Amino acid sequence: QVRLFESGGGSVQAGGSLRLSCVVFGHNSCSYDLSWYRQAAGKEREFISEIYNSGRTTYIDAVKGRFTISQDTAKNTVYLQMNDLKPEDTAMYYCKRSTAIESMGSISCASEPPIWGQGTQVTVSS
Repeated sequence: QVRLFESGGGSVQAGGSLRLSCVVFGHNSCSYDLSWYRQAAGKEREFISEIYNSGRTTYIDAVKGRFTISQDTAKNTVYLQMNDLKPEDTAMYYCKRSTAIESMGSISCASEPPIWGQGTQVTVSS
Protein backbone atom coordinates (compact mmCIF):
# COMPACT_ATOMS: atom_id res chain seq x y z
CA GLN A 1 0.00 0.00 0.00
CA VAL A 2 1.35 3.37 -0.97
CA ARG A 3 1.59 6.04 1.71
CA LEU A 4 2.87 9.59 1.74
CA PHE A 5 4.31 11.06 4.90
CA GLU A 6 4.97 14.79 5.29
CA SER A 7 7.26 16.36 7.86
CA GLY A 8 9.12 19.59 8.50
CA GLY A 9 6.29 21.85 9.52
CA GLY A 10 6.51 24.10 12.54
CA SER A 11 6.14 27.61 13.87
CA VAL A 12 8.35 30.41 12.58
CA GLN A 13 8.36 34.17 12.51
CA ALA A 14 7.71 36.11 9.35
CA GLY A 15 10.76 36.09 7.13
CA GLY A 16 11.85 32.69 8.35
CA SER A 17 12.32 29.45 6.43
CA LEU A 18 11.15 25.87 6.60
CA ARG A 19 11.77 22.85 4.45
CA LEU A 20 8.95 20.37 4.11
CA SER A 21 9.61 16.77 3.14
CA CYS A 22 7.25 14.18 1.73
CA VAL A 23 8.41 10.60 1.65
CA VAL A 24 6.61 8.14 -0.60
CA PHE A 25 6.43 4.64 0.83
CA GLY A 26 5.68 1.93 -1.69
CA HIS A 27 6.07 2.36 -5.41
CA ASN A 28 5.97 0.51 -8.70
CA SER A 29 7.06 1.05 -12.28
CA CYS A 30 4.63 3.88 -12.99
CA SER A 31 5.83 7.46 -13.32
CA TYR A 32 4.36 10.09 -11.07
CA ASP A 33 4.02 13.80 -10.59
CA LEU A 34 4.34 15.15 -7.05
CA SER A 35 2.68 18.29 -5.80
CA TRP A 36 2.15 20.39 -2.70
CA TYR A 37 -1.14 21.87 -1.56
CA ARG A 38 -2.13 23.85 1.50
CA GLN A 39 -5.31 24.49 3.40
CA ALA A 40 -5.73 27.41 5.75
CA ALA A 41 -8.37 27.30 8.48
CA GLY A 42 -11.80 27.93 7.02
CA LYS A 43 -10.56 27.90 3.44
CA GLU A 44 -10.46 25.41 0.61
CA ARG A 45 -7.35 23.42 -0.16
CA GLU A 46 -5.23 25.19 -2.76
CA PHE A 47 -2.53 24.04 -5.13
CA ILE A 48 0.93 25.49 -4.49
CA SER A 49 3.51 23.75 -6.61
CA GLU A 50 4.16 20.64 -8.68
CA ILE A 51 7.18 18.80 -9.98
CA TYR A 52 6.39 16.69 -12.98
CA ASN A 53 8.00 13.40 -13.88
CA SER A 54 9.81 15.31 -16.62
CA GLY A 55 11.41 17.55 -13.99
CA ARG A 56 9.42 20.61 -14.96
CA THR A 57 8.12 22.63 -12.05
CA THR A 58 5.26 25.04 -11.61
CA TYR A 59 4.21 27.42 -8.83
CA ILE A 60 1.34 29.69 -7.99
CA ASP A 61 2.15 33.38 -8.14
CA ALA A 62 1.83 33.80 -4.38
CA VAL A 63 4.90 31.63 -3.73
CA LYS A 64 7.03 32.22 -6.81
CA GLY A 65 10.52 33.32 -5.86
CA ARG A 66 10.03 32.19 -2.25
CA PHE A 67 9.26 28.46 -2.48
CA THR A 68 11.23 25.82 -4.33
CA ILE A 69 10.05 22.29 -5.05
CA SER A 70 12.59 19.54 -5.63
CA GLN A 71 12.86 15.80 -5.38
CA ASP A 72 15.37 13.14 -4.55
CA THR A 73 14.29 10.09 -6.51
CA ALA A 74 16.79 7.86 -4.74
CA LYS A 75 15.06 8.70 -1.44
CA ASN A 76 11.53 8.76 -2.91
CA THR A 77 11.19 12.19 -1.36
CA VAL A 78 9.85 15.52 -2.57
CA TYR A 79 10.79 18.73 -0.81
CA LEU A 80 9.32 22.19 -0.51
CA GLN A 81 11.85 24.79 0.56
CA MET A 82 9.96 27.79 1.86
CA ASN A 83 11.80 31.06 2.36
CA ASP A 84 10.64 34.52 3.39
CA LEU A 85 7.55 33.05 4.99
CA LYS A 86 4.57 35.30 5.58
CA PRO A 87 1.65 35.02 8.01
CA GLU A 88 -0.62 34.27 5.05
CA ASP A 89 1.42 31.10 4.43
CA THR A 90 -0.01 29.66 7.65
CA ALA A 91 -1.82 26.45 6.72
CA MET A 92 -1.76 22.68 6.77
CA TYR A 93 0.49 21.55 3.94
CA TYR A 94 -0.17 18.35 2.02
CA CYS A 95 1.69 16.47 -0.66
CA LYS A 96 -0.01 14.51 -3.39
CA ARG A 97 1.14 11.87 -5.82
CA SER A 98 -0.63 11.44 -9.12
CA THR A 99 0.11 9.38 -12.20
CA ALA A 100 2.26 11.20 -14.72
CA ILE A 101 1.10 11.67 -18.27
CA GLU A 102 4.01 9.49 -19.39
CA SER A 103 2.33 6.52 -17.68
CA MET A 104 -1.22 7.17 -18.86
CA GLY A 105 -0.74 4.65 -21.67
CA SER A 106 -0.69 1.91 -19.06
CA ILE A 107 -4.16 0.92 -17.87
CA SER A 108 -2.88 -0.13 -14.46
CA CYS A 109 -0.99 3.14 -13.96
CA ALA A 110 -3.77 5.32 -15.33
CA SER A 111 -6.29 3.72 -12.99
CA GLU A 112 -4.37 4.64 -9.87
CA PRO A 113 -6.10 7.39 -7.91
CA PRO A 114 -4.15 10.35 -6.51
CA ILE A 115 -2.75 9.68 -3.07
CA TRP A 116 -2.47 12.31 -0.34
CA GLY A 117 -0.36 12.55 2.78
CA GLN A 118 -1.76 13.41 6.20
CA GLY A 119 -0.39 16.95 6.23
CA THR A 120 2.06 19.00 8.26
CA GLN A 121 1.17 22.28 9.94
CA VAL A 122 3.02 25.50 9.15
CA THR A 123 2.38 28.53 11.33
CA VAL A 124 3.96 31.89 10.58
CA SER A 125 3.69 34.68 13.13
CA SER A 126 4.11 38.36 12.40
